[in-house]
Amino acid sequence: MEKKLVIDRNMKEHWPAVRVGCLQYKVTVEKKNEEMWKYLKKEIYKRTKDAIFDYGVNEIPNIKESRAAYKAFGKDPSRYRVSSEALIRRIGQGKGLYEVNTVVDVNNLISVESGFSVGSYDIAHIGDELVFRIGEEGETYKGIGKEEIKIDHLPVLADEKGAIGSSTSDSERAMITEDAKEVLTLIYSFSENQDLEKALISGKQYLEKYALAKDVKSWIVE
Repeated sequence: MEKKLVIDRNMKEHWPAVRVGCLQYKVTVEKKNEEMWKYLKKEIYKRTKDAIFDYGVNEIPNIKESRAAYKAFGKDPSRYRVSSEALIRRIGQGKGLYEVNTVVDVNNLISVESGFSVGSYDIAHIGDELVFRIGEEGETYKGIGKEEIKIDHLPVLADEKGAIGSSTSDSERAMITEDAKEVLTLIYSFSENQDLEKALISGKQYLEKYALAKDVKSWIVE
């Protein structure tokens, strides 16, 4: 059954262009896909470095709009970077991306290529009704591989138990491990362009090719 996601009215008032691309699919998570990493290192790293050269990181399409949205929500985008910007900065610094597992690695590939923040969540650990909203005052959660993260004023994904993730850094609760059987991957767009539609199409193809995703459902929430 498809998860139900809504965008909070208050978030829309602060940033009307916000939309979320959704990909829900069944999967057998594996440690690594060698073919994907060859493609990433040969093609995507080069394109990313070219984009940094052409624009500067802060002006790359879809990162620029995400940074502006963060300011509108009341968060400093230089202190709390959108995850796509953080990944692109790593590539620019010659550090490359972390190897995690096939789903998370494809998640990061979609993010770097599109400039959008992308989050993937284990469906077994999230509620049926989700909301994308602005983090509340004093709200925190334990980040993946991190201590408590302050998520007030950040764009946050939540269910009835509370926040699950954000477009900066996700929580441990629904993180993707090799135990995940069904996954929801969300592409967070703060842009008025049609790049979200393109990212959904290529994201579905990457998930099927490199993460062997099955029964992929795709839709956009506005």
